[in-house]
Amino acid sequence: MAETWLTGWGTATYGSAMTRLGYDRYREEVARQLGLFRETLTGADLTVTVPTCPEWTLGRLARHTGGAVRWVEAHVRTRADKHVPESDVPDFEGPGDDDPAGLDAWLAETAERMDATLRGASGETAVWTWAGEQTAGFWARRMTHEVAVHRADAAIAAGVEYEVAPEVAADAIDEWLEIVQYVQRTNLADNAAELRGGGRSIHLHAMDAGAALNAEWVVELAEEGVVWRRGHEKADVALRGPLTEVLLAFYRRRGLDSGRVEVLGDRELLDFWLERASFG
Repeated sequence: MAETWLTGWGTATYGSAMTRLGYDRYREEVARQLGLFRETLTGADLTVTVPTCPEWTLGRLARHTGGAVRWVEAHVRTRADKHVPESDVPDFEGPGDDDPAGLDAWLAETAERMDATLRGASGETAVWTWAGEQTAGFWARRMTHEVAVHRADAAIAAGVEYEVAPEVAADAIDEWLEIVQYVQRTNLADNAAELRGGGRSIHLHAMDAGAALNAEWVVELAEEGVVWRRGHEKADVALRGPLTEVLLAFYRRRGLDSGRVEVLGDRELLDFWLERASFG
């Protein structure tokens, strides 16, 4: 599940046109997450293997993350009405080596370019995406969570703590569930077809989030496919813990046996979900 941006996966309906946190907040978060990503890399060994993306080093992860943002920036800046090849994106690959100063400067420039481009657009600005929601708002939200989750990958590789704002973490879970539904509806991954039938259910429960955030989810494997809602209900299995840790476990960034989350009920059902809800 290393490549969460799912480039080129089609154009069927995905999620909702509603920007959950608001376009300006997503724009600010992309810049904030990239800044925190740079901080995470400071002093780290860029040659270490990233445990959650074992085919990459930390330096390769950084170039992937920056490249993803630059790829999106090119679409929004040009108001693209079709997929822009990576080869057409200026400095997409980033530095050719793991020089920390060069990589940091490239990521800083990436953040500046993206922020300027998003400032020049609105949430409703028409632009190509891989989903049905063809707007700059879609990309602002997608890149918020792309960078936030890859920042977790970097933190785990560097051996430092990771935190994310509660409302961003909750929205990341919402978005991931929408992606699972999208992939299932459009038959884009064979594994997703198995996430249906029997009415089995999963409850995600963030123990440290306030009632106003309503950071609980019920996910059902219905006959017609995955359905989900926010709420507190009894389910076949519950995954609970601090919101950040629930997010990382649900994104398969931290194992269920990490000691940071608790699984109650049908552990096999949760494993079944995690094995099949990973695409890209």
